Amino acid sequence: MVIKVFVATSSGSIAIRKKQQEVVGFLEANKIDFKEFDIAGDEGNRRWMRENVPGEKKPQNGIPLPPQIFNEEQYCGVRFGFLEKSLHVCLSEVI
Repeated sequence: MVIKVFVATSSGSIAIRKKQQEVVGFLEANKIDFKEFDIAGDEGNRRWMRENVPGEKKPQNGIPLPPQIFNEEQYCGVRFGFLEKSLHVCLSEVI
């Protein structure tokens, strides 16, 4: 089982960088194995992330921003607000 965290390593947005750090820090602190996928440097990663975020979870413009988290192919959520509840549910097989 692979936890996939989609990030943008060259993001110019401080808010995005901070949210990415929060997600990665949470996973590391809880000793949850994960793999980062850079959407800034890899068009295939960007396309996969955008195609696999459920429609109802996409912003109005239709383009989801990082960080985005998946448990294998299952969408887990985005950003820090979901971490305390949703991540534990989504990652229950890992924890």
